[in-house]
Amino acid sequence: MTHQHHSPAPAAGGELSLAQKASLTSGAGDFVTQAAGDVPAVSMSDGPHGLRLPEERGDGGQVDLHSAAPATCFPPAVALGSSWDPQLAGRVAAAIAAEARAHGVHVVLGPGINIKRSPLCGRSFEYFSEDPLVTAELGGAMVRGLQEAGVGAALKHYAANNQETDRMRVSADIDERPLREIYLRAFERIVRRDRPWSVMSAYDAVNGVPLSENHRLLTDILRTEWGFDGVVMSDWGAVRDRVPALRAGLDLQMPGTGGRTDAEVVAAVESGELDAGTLEGAVARLALFARRATAADGSGTGEVSYEAHHELARTAAQRCVVLLKNDGELLPLAPDSGTVAVIGELARTPRFQGAGSSQVTPTRLDVPLDCLREAADGADVTFAAGYALPDVDADGADGLVDEAERLAAGSDTVLLFLGLPAQDESEGFDRDHIDLPEAQVRLLERVVAVNPRVVVVLSNGGVVRTAPWHERVPALVEGWLLGQGGGAALAGVLFGSVNPSGRLAETIPLRLEDSPSHLSFPGEEGHVRYGEGVFVGYRGYDERRTEVAFPFGHGLSYTTFTYSDLTVLPGADGTRLDLRVRVTNTGRRAGREVVQIYSRGPAGSRVARPERELRGFASVELAPGEEVEVCVSVDRADLAHYSEREAKWCVEGGVHHFEAAASSRDIRLTVAVTLDGDPSRILLTGRHTLAEWLEHPVGGPLLAEAFARGRTDESAGAMADPVMRRFLAGVPLDVIADFPQSSVGPEDVITLSAEVAAQTAGGEPPTGDDE
Repeated sequence: MTHQHHSPAPAAGGELSLAQKASLTSGAGDFVTQAAGDVPAVSMSDGPHGLRLPEERGDGGQVDLHSAAPATCFPPAVALGSSWDPQLAGRVAAAIAAEARAHGVHVVLGPGINIKRSPLCGRSFEYFSEDPLVTAELGGAMVRGLQEAGVGAALKHYAANNQETDRMRVSADIDERPLREIYLRAFERIVRRDRPWSVMSAYDAVNGVPLSENHRLLTDILRTEWGFDGVVMSDWGAVRDRVPALRAGLDLQMPGTGGRTDAEVVAAVESGELDAGTLEGAVARLALFARRATAADGSGTGEVSYEAHHELARTAAQRCVVLLKNDGELLPLAPDSGTVAVIGELARTPRFQGAGSSQVTPTRLDVPLDCLREAADGADVTFAAGYALPDVDADGADGLVDEAERLAAGSDTVLLFLGLPAQDESEGFDRDHIDLPEAQVRLLERVVAVNPRVVVVLSNGGVVRTAPWHERVPALVEGWLLGQGGGAALAGVLFGSVNPSGRLAETIPLRLEDSPSHLSFPGEEGHVRYGEGVFVGYRGYDERRTEVAFPFGHGLSYTTFTYSDLTVLPGADGTRLDLRVRVTNTGRRAGREVVQIYSRGPAGSRVARPERELRGFASVELAPGEEVEVCVSVDRADLAHYSEREAKWCVEGGVHHFEAAASSRDIRLTVAVTLDGDPSRILLTGRHTLAEWLEHPVGGPLLAEAFARGRTDESAGAMADPVMRRFLAGVPLDVIADFPQSSVGPEDVITLSAEVAAQTAGGEPPTGDDE
């Protein structure tokens, strides 16, 4: 991939001075970059799901986490991920961009695409999924939506920022394969395909090296391998040593430090500690970034239809609601369904976003209780709080439960709103458990005891445990945090004007202890070991056959769908596979189905592989009785695993199975296809085992021929004995060669290794300790 190099523009009086160049590499304030010469300042705002518009103080005071101006609060990523709808994510991002331009904001600090490694992560509401493909598709759509509207994206938090505990210092200790396949995969996909103008480096370290000073991640991988040509900015306050950070590839320290670290850069260049060319490269990238970001600068001009954006927020929220359970088709409720008791303070005082740096002041707010009363039409809707939220006076809590129980007993149906209070999950700290508050569970038990027709509606930014109580309620709705239009969306789903189509982008476990990361989260003494490897989320649950409450990809509808005729054909250019499946709406109303395509690698794989991995998905809207053919293309390269030994992506040859599914546990159809594997670049030596030699496409035939030439009765008997062959499979060839009865000797091993090197194009030279 070619890279363009841009020189910084000359200042009005000539070239930029060294001090001006250094000043460009740090902020001028909390959310604005420095201007110098004809390089303009860039205004930034938090905003993964809407603009947080802080006031610039410049007084060094504490950053205000609340927005200074109203903006549309769209569903946070935890909900938007459950839409499985990249087009919708792009529309949301375009609306955020329009509001950004109207406020003179050039760059929105998002989307956040970190993987949900543990259900305890306090910032889960800002991230899309436990799966890198869902994350890349939704996150990439947001990058495109922002930048096509002239506002820059800041892809964050690069990389492996999967917890809040000790987040400013912790080292995420990750083997290369899970790092590549899970934690870098979405970043790589978006950087290569969607070209974000900036990437935000995270607070944490990876394998002991802080991200802000991590040359391998910021330069070797991000720029050299992936071709990133934008700016790397730090998370706010993440830089501890400015000069090593610049050398590593970090262009912009945020926020500003009042010139203190600028002076350190100047001194380092003057002393020769920092190469002047390194600073020049950062300045060139910053100049290009500033021109890109300000090219469509509205400087506070432009009309924004906040009413239209609120309608979009409602539409988005509707797509995000997940119907987890609906026994006896309790839902949807008929508008004239008698007496409906709405119980739970969260119906009256909704949580619609998470806490921390992403908080938005909404332009308006749909309250679920009000929207339910409006949607009910002929039904009689009554309300009882049932519990108090932590920021409300909790006196008389027992009385609240008694009142709710009486109301439930005298009603035809109960809509019970439960969830996590804001104090339980936020940026800055992780959760201690995944349970609902005890008071809410006690309320549920009292309500279910007097009325079996209970619909539980959840509000939460991270997964909550639903076991065992979900077995006692006939209907369960996962409402996540739905933004300012969430109240109307929930009312639409509950009363049936909206057919739910959300799908879980993360597994809901029966117990926290079942989580694959449980024994190595959040780490200790400054390190967290990613001991589960590639078995993150559903990959781990499915591989271990762990029973779960609700699996990845699960979501019900008010209609039903059947699948038939799954086929797979190679694409015209040979770089992809086209999977086609017929989907039929076999129910009584229109609905949207999300078709998920998973793959299983060949049997006898050389590496540990998950039971299945998501490879693609598509959604389709069908009228009752309608049938369509859905096509999902899978790049052949996406079937590769990352080989640490070969330091590259490798597609294994053999029979690969593809599954059309409604979730990772609801496999509808399977088809097999045989693929040729990628050639190995490994050059064999005597340190490689007999099995590795025999499996090698070049070394295997050469060794078999050598065995045949030097065969003795004793060696032939050893190789013919299946137990002995299995015993010898793990023995290095040079050890076998040392035994007197061996068919090959030490000199044969040297000759064979040389022949493999001669016949293997692009291989690495053999070394005595290559393993």
